[in-house]
Amino acid sequence: MISNKTTLRVRYADTDKMQFVYNGKYFEYFEVGRTELLRSYGLPYIEVETNGFQLPLIEAGVKFKQPAYYDDILEVETKVSKLKTPKVHIEYIIRRQSTGEELAEGFTDHVFIDIASKKAVRPPEFYLRKLAQFFDE
Repeated sequence: MISNKTTLRVRYADTDKMQFVYNGKYFEYFEVGRTELLRSYGLPYIEVETNGFQLPLIEAGVKFKQPAYYDDILEVETKVSKLKTPKVHIEYIIRRQSTGEELAEGFTDHVFIDIASKKAVRPPEFYLRKLAQFFDE
């Protein structure tokens, strides 16, 4: 399994009329977590693209538990528990850093596609080699 925790501050523009973080923003926070997870294991997303691949989203879900507010510092915990699968399943937990309170949990599923053909492909060798050392599969 690989995991990472990253923090971000809620901007005023992230909130809605109720002064809560707007629900769609959580998917942006998931993206921050996903990007920083790969970067923390030596695989920035730009490397995926320069090797001729992309990782489009095919499914996502989120369960909201408590609202986040303007200026909160959030911790985004991101985990991938399986490496050698056609689909990359990523799980997230978002917490308010000051209290540790869990605000939301969710997932995103992705598949690798070839940049040129836009067709789904198996996870590429460079990806598997780079991350295999961190998995017990």
